[in-house]
Amino acid sequence: QVQLVESGGGLVQAGGSLRLSCAASGRTFSSYTMAWFRQAPGKEREFVAASRWRGGSIYFAESVAGRFTISRDNAKNMVVLQMNSLKPEDTAVYYCAAKFGYSSNYRLPGEYDYWGQGTQVTVSS
Repeated sequence: QVQLVESGGGLVQAGGSLRLSCAASGRTFSSYTMAWFRQAPGKEREFVAASRWRGGSIYFAESVAGRFTISRDNAKNMVVLQMNSLKPEDTAVYYCAAKFGYSSNYRLPGEYDYWGQGTQVTVSS
C-alpha cells in the first residue's frame, strides 16, 4: 500500500512558477513509476509528466515540455514537479500518481495504482 500526499499548489500570475511536491509512503518507492496528472473543470484527467521507476526516463506532455520539470528523490520518497512560465490554461487540480514498475501506457490514468488527494493550481491572466 502506498499513500501519496501532494503539497505546493496555489494562486500565481501568468509567467510565474510553482513547485509541487508529492510525499510517498512505502519502502519500495524506487520501484514505482511516479507521475503527475491534472484535471480542469469539465475536462478529463490528463497526463502531465512521469518519472520512470529506478531513476529511468522522464516524460512530459507536449503542452508542458520545456516549462515543467519532474524530479524524484528515492531516499526521501518524494517526487517534485517544478512548473515555470505558467499559463492560465495550466489551471487545474494536480494529482500525484504511482504505478509499480513500468507501463508503456504511462500516459493513461487507468495504469496507476495509487493517487494523491490533489492540489489546486490557479494561474491568473
